[in-house]
Amino acid sequence: MRRLPVYLLLDCSGSMFGEPIEAVKNGVQVLVSTLRQDPYALETAYLSIITFDSNARQLTPLTELSAFQQPELQASGCTALGEALTLLANRADQEVAKTTPEKKGDWKPLVFIMTDGEPTDDLQKGLAEFKKRKWGMVVACAAGAGANTDTLKKITECVVSLDTADSATIKAFFKWVSASVSAGSMKVEETGSEANSLSELPPPPPEVNIVI
Repeated sequence: MRRLPVYLLLDCSGSMFGEPIEAVKNGVQVLVSTLRQDPYALETAYLSIITFDSNARQLTPLTELSAFQQPELQASGCTALGEALTLLANRADQEVAKTTPEKKGDWKPLVFIMTDGEPTDDLQKGLAEFKKRKWGMVVACAAGAGANTDTLKKITECVVSLDTADSATIKAFFKWVSASVSAGSMKVEETGSEANSLSELPPPPPEVNIVI
């Protein structure tokens, strides 16, 4: 079976402390419970969570939805987004099955990045590793006024912004992510092709602004 890997890169730096990090926890719960009700996603989507504060770590390796357990998220420290991109590239090398002459590998991973600030480490280094790999859709979300959409544009064309990092807005973002994963799962299952642009995803809710 060809899996659809989904990687969430979540900013857990100190500025996310309080309402934002609680909203992210709830958002991940909503995401997983929504996808578990979708037969396509349940069949195809595998989820991994990578967090970054002063360091990047993979809290959940690529796991099928039925077995996924919510990791403990805590907010502290800086914003090591560059290190998170390097870790993502390395984990995808290990976890995503490559296509061989004998069989088809996994689908290209969907990546959703959420950050509320500027990277505090060497973004270029992580970006170089990230760009060497093949990804499906990569969506970067600038949560609140402290995040720089220009920085995120270096990672991907598909950048969205949230005016605030409060619970209602973050929840709306995660609901849209779950709808996007569902759409991606359905597309690979029904058509055997992958979603490559924002236009192929469900339209985002009013809280989620597409950055041109």
